[in-house]
Amino acid sequence: MTIIKRNGTEAVFESEKIANAVTKANNSVSESCRMTAAQIQEITEAVTKTCESMGHAPAVEEIQDLVERQIMAQGAFDVAKSYITYRYTRSLVRRSNTTDQKILSLIECCNEEVKQENSNKNPVVNSTQRDYMAGEVSRDITERLLLPPDIVEAHKEGIIHFHDSDYFAQHMHNCDLVNLEDMLQNGTVISGTLIERPHSFSTACNIATQIIAQVASNQYGGQSISLTHLAPFVDISRKKIRKQVEKEFQYIYTHICGTSMKSYDEALDQITEERVRDEIRRGVQTIQYQILTLLTTNGQTPFVTVYMYLNEARSEQEKKDLAVIIQETLEQRYEGVKNECGVWVTPAFPKLIYVLEEDNIREGTPYWYLTQLAAKCTARRLVPDYISEKKMLELKGDVYTCMGCRSFLTPDRFTDAGVGNIANAKNYVPGQHKYYGRFNQGVVTLNLPDVALSSGGDKDKFWDILDERLELCHRALLCRHERLKGTISDVSPILWQYGALARLEKGEVIDKLLFNGYSTISLGYAGLYECVKYMTGKSHTDPDAKPFAIAVMTRLNDACKAWKTASNVDFSLYGTPLESTTYKFAKALQRRFGVIPGVTDKNYITNSYHVHVTEEINAFEKLRFESEFQALSPGGAISYVEVPNMQNNLEAVLRVIQFIYDNIIYAELNTKSDYCQECGWDGEIEIVEEDGKLMWRCPQCGNMDQTKMNVARRTCGYIGSQFWNQGRTQEIRDRVLHL
Repeated sequence: MTIIKRNGTEAVFESEKIANAVTKANNSVSESCRMTAAQIQEITEAVTKTCESMGHAPAVEEIQDLVERQIMAQGAFDVAKSYITYRYTRSLVRRSNTTDQKILSLIECCNEEVKQENSNKNPVVNSTQRDYMAGEVSRDITERLLLPPDIVEAHKEGIIHFHDSDYFAQHMHNCDLVNLEDMLQNGTVISGTLIERPHSFSTACNIATQIIAQVASNQYGGQSISLTHLAPFVDISRKKIRKQVEKEFQYIYTHICGTSMKSYDEALDQITEERVRDEIRRGVQTIQYQILTLLTTNGQTPFVTVYMYLNEARSEQEKKDLAVIIQETLEQRYEGVKNECGVWVTPAFPKLIYVLEEDNIREGTPYWYLTQLAAKCTARRLVPDYISEKKMLELKGDVYTCMGCRSFLTPDRFTDAGVGNIANAKNYVPGQHKYYGRFNQGVVTLNLPDVALSSGGDKDKFWDILDERLELCHRALLCRHERLKGTISDVSPILWQYGALARLEKGEVIDKLLFNGYSTISLGYAGLYECVKYMTGKSHTDPDAKPFAIAVMTRLNDACKAWKTASNVDFSLYGTPLESTTYKFAKALQRRFGVIPGVTDKNYITNSYHVHVTEEINAFEKLRFESEFQALSPGGAISYVEVPNMQNNLEAVLRVIQFIYDNIIYAELNTKSDYCQECGWDGEIEIVEEDGKLMWRCPQCGNMDQTKMNVARRTCGYIGSQFWNQGRTQEIRDRVLHL
């Protein structure tokens, strides 16, 4: 059995250290208050047994909490006092050098906590380590100097989660919708170099990837681009190619006898279109491979989402060209990319979102073939995900992509309010709603199960505590907002001066973009299932418990509305995509309240409003149920259904897709896509328990070396490929199929 030390490294569990620590505390008190050797042995055995039954590597702090409780259970209160005093004294000493220890453990690649923090970051490479090292220093400054002590304490205790505190010291925001159209059509500047309007589709794709890399290095969240913004360059290439082909034809035509003008034009059109298609293929390949091979300044592939929405096109020709780009994007993703062994595997990025609309949702519609291709791609590579034009128009009034994996902007209100072109975008159209160029200021997430457990099941007390915690989150979110206020555009020219988000003057502050709904700020929430389970004894899918779940969501939304009215800042409720935080929250609950069956007995808590991963429910019932909660999570939400290998049952995939169109804004299908580099197994890599720790193992050859396997799992909207902490790994293992 292993333990997690304070600096994040793993060490072998040694029961002798428990006995030694208790003995030292015992010897420090008067002889009349001391315990016997048998009592010390009993404490040691009890703590050891509890640790062995945890099913995970316990943290040092957890073990010490257990020791405290066991000493008090023996009635040795003076010994307990001595032990607690010693712990406190040692914590004061550690406080001065914790950051140094963490940085050293990062460099030596032995910080287990950080290694499993982000499933798309490789913690061994220098660029990632450099980012983590800077993050530790930034987090230390944030906690000591920039945030109020009660917010820092609530974050440490797992009552709330102040996201991305390692970036808070800098004036950085979360995620955005890149105004790629403005940058391509009207020019931009990258690293001091003027980039003018491209003269071909392939060049536009190349510039787009450079923009993506620059944007990713100047923020800490995801970004989204639309293929529609690339579509106009197809016709530019077409006209350019046609002139080239025509010149070749004119030479050939003089040497061909009896060729009619009709056949000449037909041949010219055919060859032109073939060459255009070849350029589209090369352009799409540029986007996919450059994104996958780029490393941003924070040591990871850009978290980029590619949006595919046919009705976003502004002419029939543009729509047809967009359809070809979408088709090529799906075909290349279906093929995958080659790993270091030359085997085709599933890449994590770019994330793809395909919009379901009247022209592509049923057999016989003009673009049904694209939806069939999307279904085929989903069954093999987990993407694309799906947005319903029908439901989004119904619930939001506009159709637009999310930022990153699930964070949605609020519907445009600043245009209707007459605020106008406050970002100075060159593609602004008066009266038209605007989404590209807008962004999210940041997130603070509330641990809902902690609210429930703190109330002891008393509903009146629950609502009082919830209101207190909401105000705590409000103040934490205002810290994020105030940190961005006064930011000058010079800190990130690509974002604030050269079109990605705005075209402000040098030295101009970004403050006007923080109000009037131009940007959002997110109140996250997690563990609705566990919260309801504790308060009602039932899952929120139960008709008797569902009203309480709806009431909780309504209270969260009401808080956001009140804050928005008071400040003119668009607070919005966001279904947090917990990755490492699911483990942090679960451990905090166990530490504070013990193990409660059905509530705190897992090493994870449920993402946002989701049905618990172990609950038996079919795909259609799950999507129908979660659609009600997705509508109550306007700042961001995504639902999924867990499915087996569906490559030979695409009809079922299409049925689910059609159901999504009619019932829910945003959803995805989760399957598995793995490969063992040792034996070539391309089935599901399994999760097994070994010495109290969950490990990944090839069922064919037994390979357990994570560096010699490719595993792709969707965990928080994005596909992860660098493995996960113990809590998230347990959650992945526990998932039941919905089809």
